Amino acid sequence: MILKTKSLQNTQTPQAIAGQKQEQDVAFYLRRAFKDHPEVLVINDFRFAFNGEKAQIDHLIIYPYGFVLIESKSIKGYVEVNQQGEWSRSHGSKWFGMPSPIKQVELQQALLKEMLKQHRSEILGKLLGIKQQSFGMRCWDHVCAVSSDAVINRDTMPTAISELLVKTEFLVDKLEKIMNLKSKFMRIINVSDTRPDFNQQELNSITKFLIDRHIDPHQSTSEITLAQTQQINEPVAHFEVNKAVKAKTPAITQSGTHSTLSCKHCGESTNYTPMYGKFGYYIKCNQCTKNTPMKQACPQCQSKNIKIQKRSQSYTLTCQDCSHSSQMI
Repeated sequence: MILKTKSLQNTQTPQAIAGQKQEQDVAFYLRRAFKDHPEVLVINDFRFAFNGEKAQIDHLIIYPYGFVLIESKSIKGYVEVNQQGEWSRSHGSKWFGMPSPIKQVELQQALLKEMLKQHRSEILGKLLGIKQQSFGMRCWDHVCAVSSDAVINRDTMPTAISELLVKTEFLVDKLEKIMNLKSKFMRIINVSDTRPDFNQQELNSITKFLIDRHIDPHQSTSEITLAQTQQINEPVAHFEVNKAVKAKTPAITQSGTHSTLSCKHCGESTNYTPMYGKFGYYIKCNQCTKNTPMKQACPQCQSKNIKIQKRSQSYTLTCQDCSHSSQMI
């Protein structure tokens, strides 16, 4: 199940454009494989902060036995890794060193694991009502998905790194091998598989916690939620954080600001088509093909007495109670 799609950026440089395309390609394969799977939950482009550090995970999978982090990397030409784990890539006839994407995703994984561990009592229940469950004994895996047209020299590459490096079109096969999912019945009778597993309620609790703490790069400081201010400033005193947030809140009530509009079924926030029907204006999601009404609560007073107006290609929400106006599209 896809819980969050890729947040598209207004990229300018060729490198950034190629990198974003690679992330979209990976998201495409994940969607094709797992969009209808209730126990494989995918969060694309997950951004969070914890203990004064920030991280961005290209693709995060939560499943009954644990977590898989996927680092997307756009690589054209040849890529080599020496016995010291140092990466290099070719561009034309020249070779250049590059940061290790494996080391990068390992740092992200460590921060995510530490954040979940600290908040385990909020997310997971107690085993038999006595022992607090945790995330330490769960499966933690990571892979790097590179462009399908990259040429990988595996002959001189350390085996441990080669196992973590996969071309995009083979990613799903790799993930299925890592996750080694079994039916609920097989989990009960297969005594040789000792992996502890999350139940559906725990999976829902984990993903809700993570989605609540995602930091939208397009979101203004004044729109950041309480959970996000806590994670950005941990362990700074919450009183000062809340005071700073409240001081900036008038920014979201000014006319002309944009309202967040996304598919209520899959969360897609960019790939949709504005439509008009029997019940007024709505968006048709180009990803899951389902409809979502444009009408939403006023971002200023939360009133549902709002009106949607269309002018040329723009759609505007106007509150009939407080007169707040927000451009939606």
